[in-house]
Amino acid sequence: MTTGTTGPADDAPLFGAESQFSAFFDDPRWALAMIRATVLEAAHPQIGAALVDNSTFVAHPWRRLRNTFLSMRRMFDADPAVREREAARLNRLHARMSGSDSRGRAYDAMDRAARAWVIATLFESAVTMCRLSGQPLDRVTMERMYAEYRAFLAALDGDAGELPADLHDFWPYFDGVVENVLENTEAARVILYRLFDHLPAPALLAGAPTLWAAGRAVVSPLIGAITVASLPEPYRRRAGLPEMPGAPTAMQGAYLAAGLTRFLPAGWINAGTIIETLSLSPGSDDPRARTVTALHARMKQASALLRLLTPLRGDTGDGTAPAAPGEGRRMAEEFFRQVLDQTGDGHLDWPDLAAMARELATRLDLDEPEETRLYDAFAAWWRELQAALDTDGDGRVSAGEYAAAVPSLAGPALIRVAEVLFDATDKDGNGAIDADEYRALFRTAFHRDLTITDGTYGRSAFVGDFLSFMSGRRTNTPYDPLLADA
Repeated sequence: MTTGTTGPADDAPLFGAESQFSAFFDDPRWALAMIRATVLEAAHPQIGAALVDNSTFVAHPWRRLRNTFLSMRRMFDADPAVREREAARLNRLHARMSGSDSRGRAYDAMDRAARAWVIATLFESAVTMCRLSGQPLDRVTMERMYAEYRAFLAALDGDAGELPADLHDFWPYFDGVVENVLENTEAARVILYRLFDHLPAPALLAGAPTLWAAGRAVVSPLIGAITVASLPEPYRRRAGLPEMPGAPTAMQGAYLAAGLTRFLPAGWINAGTIIETLSLSPGSDDPRARTVTALHARMKQASALLRLLTPLRGDTGDGTAPAAPGEGRRMAEEFFRQVLDQTGDGHLDWPDLAAMARELATRLDLDEPEETRLYDAFAAWWRELQAALDTDGDGRVSAGEYAAAVPSLAGPALIRVAEVLFDATDKDGNGAIDADEYRALFRTAFHRDLTITDGTYGRSAFVGDFLSFMSGRRTNTPYDPLLADA
């Protein structure tokens, strides 16, 4: 089975800028299609269980979006070396995810049938988005795109045998999985009914909680209704998903409106730029930060005006809860929620620390063995935390157990995490982090609060700052967005 480098009809490349996939990447319709595909993925019992146990999409959806976008760009890069390196990274990531669901059924993120279903949902949702927007794909284009997605699967699994070889056979396969395999899983319900209702603001809107909450209250139910209406009818029936009156019309209108963007001048919509801009924090040294900072100021003004008109109970106007007199640091519960509980399930366990390691390894673009060293260090820290904080012996740490203990707990294992992270960031191994290495980790220039005399960041200072942050003793440091950003 070939991984595919040329198309079946016109010998056009299956990867790179000339692929059909790349043509859709900056298409606003793709956002709707991706939400739909994600629900269909999460409805698969194996994938849904893996998402519930390991994913950060609830607590850190914007970070997850950015990393997913970057990964898909790499997987469809024209350079085979880039694709192979990213496939190896994804396989290492998935190999660390296995367990059992709430019904005791085993799941494994390396299950080939489940991985094939992920690719199948992306392809079928792309076809569906074109049909719903009044621009159905012709047979030749559809076959070429199907070849691209099979090549994507082959790049991950070594071959594409889990997907039918012919497009004609794909549709019975897809319908069979929908009717016989998919379930109303917890992960699917979270995406449909919880994720958008509680979606945290991206960095751009972090200082305008009232404005964000008001907009979210209007948009979230609409997105949910549109997504449900777009799902295959057999799945909606089996899962008992209600279809709101008027939802099919709203769905059709949303896809048609998004499809009209094809009349905009080329380059006006760039998904990468949009995602990067949303991720920028005001005050960043990125050249785009001046615009972001100005927009942020406008958002805060609008939020303040809206708050005067419709005050929200308990809102202070700056996104924080009213501070207790004399409170000098983040409360233990807040630190637990924002930093430690990466999966957003209300408990601290190994998947949370694994998510931290995964995010840091992604930022630094680590290969083996550096990635494994980082995971091993976090695993040792988890064992240390579990031994010290898990008072009821249930194998995880609750917010109450954390708050009742010493929040500033920082033992040898956490020191080891800091040292391994320093070594991974110090790419040239000279014992200090320079400006470029610092930017790779923090995505900004040297923080103004750092005491740097020679243009570098030394090991002892790095380890001390990291320990102070991870033990909840210091806030407003460059480490805050590193693991706490949405």
